[in-house]
Formats: sequence, C-alpha cells, structure tokens
Amino acid sequence: MTVNKVILTLDDAKKMAAGAESEAMRNEWPVVIAIVDDGGHLLYLQRLDYAQYGSINVAIEKARAAIAFRRPTKIWEDNIAEGQLRYLNLPGTLPIEGGLPIIVNNQFVGAIGVSGVRSFQDAQIAQAGIDALLS
Repeated sequence: MTVNKVILTLDDAKKMAAGAESEAMRNEWPVVIAIVDDGGHLLYLQRLDYAQYGSINVAIEKARAAIAFRRPTKIWEDNIAEGQLRYLNLPGTLPIEGGLPIIVNNQFVGAIGVSGVRSFQDAQIAQAGIDALLS
C-alpha cells in the first residue's frame, strides 16, 4: 500500500496565520500564533502587536502538544477540571485550550497553537486558522 504523505508547507502556514490573525483582529485580541509541522518543529510564528511575550512559548507548546498526541489541548484541560490530576505531569502535554492538530486528507500534518487571551478564545482563533487552510 502506498501512502502519499501530505506536508504542511510554509504557504499553508501563512494562509493559516492570516486566517487566525483576521479572527484575532476582528475581536481585538492580541495573541501569538504558532504553527508546527508533523514533528512538532516550529514552521511559523506570529506575535500580534501588544501580545505579551510570555505567550510566545505557550503558543509553541500548545501546538507541539496538539501534534504530539494528535488531539486538541482542551482534552487535558477538561480532564484536569474533572479532577484527573495525573494529566498535570504527563510529559509533552499542556492542559490549556488553544492547541489544535491540523488534519489534511486524514493525515496529521501539524498543529496550531494560540496564546494571549482566554483559552477558549485562543481555540477560536486557532480554529479560524485551520478553517482558512481547509477552505
């Protein structure tokens, strides 16, 4: 069986970042947007004006966690909120919503992480980035 591997290109990352930025700007949310490839390597980083610099590493780690485990980071946030504290020390996770895996043609090609506002707002921006790529 031959599988054609789909890769996330720089152009793809720029398209996603533009979609995410548009959503952030529409809501006046100063955030950092990080996009990683399927190995968790940083492909694109964008820090909007007035975004706190502490959000740079958080956005990157949200993206890395989302691709490493192939699931949204909200899953760990929900688990901890339910009292499942063992997820606090699970290596490679970040229990804060805002990291989403990117799936193209049923393949995990990377992830997007956003940080700077409330976690559900970060996730809203990240989803807008994915939607821009898939539209």
